[in-house]
Amino acid sequence: MIEINLLPHREAKRAADLRQTAALLVLGLVIEGGVIAYVDGQTEDRIAAAATQVHQLESDIEQYRPQEEQVAGFKKTRQQLEDKLAVIDGLDKGRTGPVRLMDELASHTPDRLWLTNIQTSGAAITIEGESLDTGMVADFLRGLNRSPYFTNVDLDKTARGKEVEGVKLVTFAITAELTRPPDPEPAGAESDA
Repeated sequence: MIEINLLPHREAKRAADLRQTAALLVLGLVIEGGVIAYVDGQTEDRIAAAATQVHQLESDIEQYRPQEEQVAGFKKTRQQLEDKLAVIDGLDKGRTGPVRLMDELASHTPDRLWLTNIQTSGAAITIEGESLDTGMVADFLRGLNRSPYFTNVDLDKTARGKEVEGVKLVTFAITAELTRPPDPEPAGAESDA
């Protein structure tokens, strides 16, 4: 029988397979290294572009900082002016308040009733006066209750007063709280709505 030695052939094939596997491994490593280098380059380019953009934005912020400080100054000045206007408005309303109060009292005072003393303390008001009879005092109380300037109107006391030319007067004291009715809406506000 004839024997054929296949070992060198197998050795050569195995060596060729080993070289091919090593070449594929090296080629894979080279391709992977190239991909890593490409991705790293792209990432570094993006980081550099972002750093450039950040630097540009910071320089823009520094460029507009004086305008920002100026706007902050304008806002502060505006707030101060609004506060001053609020004070002026309060003073103006306070100036006309006693006039309106006296006008309201005069409009609700009956003919045969006289006010002798008016005292205010904060929102509280005490009204003292004289009348020919208690019916006039009751009318005065009803008028004050209907007024938007007065709340919690209460008759504190009534008493026989002095006699004037044969007529005995009735003295009274009324307590109430002052309120400020809402300002009337401007005529143009209704037409705008």
